[in-house]
Amino acid sequence: MPRSVVTPNEWLPRAALIVLAVTALRVALLAVDATDLFVDEAQYWLWGQTLDFGYYSKPPMIAWVIRAATELGGSDAPFWVRLPAPLFHAATALILGAIASRLWAGAAIWVSAVYVTLPMVAVGSYLISTDTIMFPFLAAALLLWIGVPGGTRGRAFAAGVALGLAFLSKYAAIYYLPCAALAALFTEARPTWRQALLALGAFALTVAPNVAWNIAHGLSTVEHTMDNADWVREGGGGGLLWRDLGTFFASQFAVFGPVLFAVLLWVGVGLRRAPLRVPILFALPIVAFVCVQALLGGAYANWAAAAYLAGTVAVVPWLLAAGQGWASFPPAHPIPATWWWRTGRPWLWGSLVLHGAFCLAIPLLTAFGTHLAAGPDDRLILARYLGRDEMSGAIVRAARDAGAEAIVADDRDVLADLFYSERDTGIAIYSVPPEGRAMNHYAQSFPWPGGDAPFLLVTKRDRLPERCAAERLTRLAPARGAYRDRKQTLWLAGPECPLR
Repeated sequence: MPRSVVTPNEWLPRAALIVLAVTALRVALLAVDATDLFVDEAQYWLWGQTLDFGYYSKPPMIAWVIRAATELGGSDAPFWVRLPAPLFHAATALILGAIASRLWAGAAIWVSAVYVTLPMVAVGSYLISTDTIMFPFLAAALLLWIGVPGGTRGRAFAAGVALGLAFLSKYAAIYYLPCAALAALFTEARPTWRQALLALGAFALTVAPNVAWNIAHGLSTVEHTMDNADWVREGGGGGLLWRDLGTFFASQFAVFGPVLFAVLLWVGVGLRRAPLRVPILFALPIVAFVCVQALLGGAYANWAAAAYLAGTVAVVPWLLAAGQGWASFPPAHPIPATWWWRTGRPWLWGSLVLHGAFCLAIPLLTAFGTHLAAGPDDRLILARYLGRDEMSGAIVRAARDAGAEAIVADDRDVLADLFYSERDTGIAIYSVPPEGRAMNHYAQSFPWPGGDAPFLLVTKRDRLPERCAAERLTRLAPARGAYRDRKQTLWLAGPECPLR
């Protein structure tokens, strides 16, 4: 890290060197990753085989990106499916550096370096997700938006398009609309009404194809989102889930890092007097909203990940200037390098070292630690990412041995793994037809159409109704890996066997 004053024109080459070095190491280790695609990753790959403006539970961008990567690589191997992940995080790191260079020039390199080593980025660089694909577009929207007041209409339009592209990556991008409204109310980041309407119009225009797709497909992604929210459904919200709230809140110290999340909360306390109001208002309201969701219906740890783009831009300058007072640290002013042990830099360095160790541990574990186990039940540390290809292979071999022309399954994980790992076998794969609304993409798009030939039924059930004439073939019960607790029974069933 440089100890001299860094001007806005000097930060990019140094930041790019750090970010590209980390990214190159990640790509090299990704090439020797020994894990199977997780169920969500396999599903995103499948979506990309049929390009559309939307899919069952997510907007389309991740499917488009994976399709582009596999086409460019000429391969559907896990490496090419996951390759966009470290590259998109690298782009996000540099965009956040650009935001810092406009506001606090001396923090630009630090912001890029801190982001690219965040715990959530370390994990997200080896498991591709909608958060990862959303981040560079969301960061670009923030970069453009902070320059809208006093800027051109073109900038406002571009900010709306960038936010629209983020929304097409993950619907959580919508958080930025109320955050922008809060920033307009409580800070100087206040666009004109014409600029605001232009940005909203650009956003609406960009997301319109996905909205049209949802309407044409029974609002399936809206239904899925309501399923996740739970409390918005009739009969939901049976009580306050304090334990879920506590679990979610505690998990944020792991997602963003223990030092950084603590500082983010502390900086939020001094919101009125700090020159960090804009990034704070694009961070903490998101955390607060997901905390409410966790209290009412539960929440996964990554649901507030969008907060930590602006959160990084807020926390890093605060740590660099801690103890000096904001009067000597106005916006766009370089941070004096003489501030060292009297400031928060030791905490910043300590956080970087801790996160750097985690960043190195993750790829080493996925490449060389697939055999490692822990706990009283000797469970593989990476169990959920192992044994998937083996299960699919065993199912296909059983189908061939039994003379079945199709495989029908009722487990989303099994279907995802079969569609991906057995894509070239020539055996048709279907989902058990849904009763009522389809609860996953496979039930919606690949329901068993029926037929005259026998088929292999894969189910978690160990017994079938008596009216279903089927021969039990075997019970697949792996001792280790993803299916250790998801044992599957294989049945050779005829067309007269009802699946509902």
